[in-house]
Amino acid sequence: LSKDEKERERMRTLFDEASERCRTAPMEGITFSPEDLESAVETTDIDTDIGSLIKGTVFMTTSNGAFIDIQSKATAFLPIDEACLLDIDNIEEAGIRPGLVEQFMIIDENPNDETLILSLQSIQQDLAWERCRQLQAEDVVITGKVIGGNKGGVVALVEGLKAFVPFSQVSSKTTAEELLDKELPLKFVEVDEEQGRLVLSNRKAMADSQAQLGIGSVVLGTVESLKPYGAFIDIGGINGLLHVSQISHDRVADISTVLQPGDTLKVMILSHDRERGRVSLSTKKLEPTPGDMIRNPKLVFEKADEMAQIFRQRIAQAEAMARADMLRFQPESGLSLSSEGILGPLSSDTAQEEGLPTDE
Repeated sequence: LSKDEKERERMRTLFDEASERCRTAPMEGITFSPEDLESAVETTDIDTDIGSLIKGTVFMTTSNGAFIDIQSKATAFLPIDEACLLDIDNIEEAGIRPGLVEQFMIIDENPNDETLILSLQSIQQDLAWERCRQLQAEDVVITGKVIGGNKGGVVALVEGLKAFVPFSQVSSKTTAEELLDKELPLKFVEVDEEQGRLVLSNRKAMADSQAQLGIGSVVLGTVESLKPYGAFIDIGGINGLLHVSQISHDRVADISTVLQPGDTLKVMILSHDRERGRVSLSTKKLEPTPGDMIRNPKLVFEKADEMAQIFRQRIAQAEAMARADMLRFQPESGLSLSSEGILGPLSSDTAQEEGLPTDE
């Protein structure tokens, strides 16, 4: 007999002994006989067909699984590999402990002793596929952890399911080894439960993220690494460079005195080259007072959105002035710049000063 079969045989013996003790114990004053109890159990309406859902209570765990009380004569067992979607070494890693009440699916029956084989994994799998279909319909960006790979791409864990991300759908040139254990922003490409196909794209997710990287916008980032010339910042799966000259208005001799890998900070987008995938960042532009990033970085981050708004207004004003300067040489456009620097319709007075025809 295998270890599992021996364990089940032991449990069956315990049940038989307990039943015999109940049968032979004093029954004075009790009108409900053991025969009545056995008859009631036999007639209890419990669906034990394969694929049925059944409620049960965990009453004992072993190294190979757990025994489940399903309020029936039949013994029920939950194997460790049916306890959850993940690979586990101990059934308690899946939260399976004595006293747990849960709904299980009947997936098989042991022909030797009629023990029902239960599963939680099957129920969780159905829910996970449904969740993936919903997320695909909503076209949202999710996060998946890379757990393996091959020459064609990487395998990521998404909603407890193993999904494939082809290298053609990874935004940067890399290898499976370099991506192992990293979390990638992903979007669904194919969700086919019948074929067991779950394909995702990092490239599409990154395109969505990059579309939001407007010049002057403030984003939250994490310091990935430090170099003599600056710090590389992870901003939602995209690496941006915070050049040493853009950290503060004051001179920064040693970047490590201001930043450390793992630090979380707010940065402003200075430029974004989508073709080359390069993003330039700045904290210098967010300083309320020159040198605040060195003396009081917390203040810089608190005032970041306010300072970025001022920066964007200056950019917009500069662009408007540049367009106005161009229109000075294009009076036929019908627009001109007033003495206060405001762009507006060409007035008759201005037209006469310029020697241009008017409607009057």
